[in-house]
Amino acid sequence: METASAPVKHSWLHRRISKIGKQVIETIDGLGHMVNFTGRVFYWAIRPPWRLKLILHQFYFIGNKSLLIVGLSGAFTGMVMAYQVYFGFQLISVDSLVGPVVALSLAKELAPVLTGLIVAGRAGSAMAAQIGSMKVTEQVDALEVMGINGVQYLAVPRIIATTFCMPMLCCLFLFIGNIGSYFVGTKALMIDEAMYLSKLGEFMHMSDFYQGVIKAFFFGFIVALIGTYFGFGVTKGAEGVGKGTNQAVVWGMIFVLVLDYFLTSFLVKIL
Repeated sequence: METASAPVKHSWLHRRISKIGKQVIETIDGLGHMVNFTGRVFYWAIRPPWRLKLILHQFYFIGNKSLLIVGLSGAFTGMVMAYQVYFGFQLISVDSLVGPVVALSLAKELAPVLTGLIVAGRAGSAMAAQIGSMKVTEQVDALEVMGINGVQYLAVPRIIATTFCMPMLCCLFLFIGNIGSYFVGTKALMIDEAMYLSKLGEFMHMSDFYQGVIKAFFFGFIVALIGTYFGFGVTKGAEGVGKGTNQAVVWGMIFVLVLDYFLTSFLVKIL
């Protein structure tokens, strides 16, 4: 009588390699879905009807509702930067350069990157949660039944609004950050006001400002794209909404930081 063969026991290394391979395949598959979603966004963005009311509503939600947190972050970032730069520069007697160093740091890096992270945490998560809730309650399917494309109705207004709101929020962050730096530098650290402003005008150029605004434009697009993408990918009810919201925030922040490096390496060559 034949006996049943014993099940094959895979080694620990074999299981780890299989798990890593599965994760790599899932990542590549996810990137493919995101590229496809991006193509659909561009396709529906240029086709009527253009839902201006929805875009303006998202402008209010993403832009106006973010003013307080962006303003507070900009003010305290500028003030902290002024303190830290001053104590370092004082050692080599160049504390008069506090103003331009803080302004350049804010204009090129801190303002666009921190604004991108703030919007990713606040608006990106909201996009994923809102669309995900509509997905699990079959409201997105109801839109399709009525002949309304879900990507055009839900994703495109959010992406357009965030793309154009982000540079404005970046400018606000930069403006308030420089005001905070000015008051700390001239009132608390007793740097001569005329020297502070003259050095600021000497070292700051419009190309530095453009670099931050261009970065903010791309950050706004990628944050909204990721937020809406994970919203449409939600499954499994409330648990799926929470998971999609978490992924939208995490990947939004990661893409902002990664994209910042590539934009910096490109923009320093052309500006």
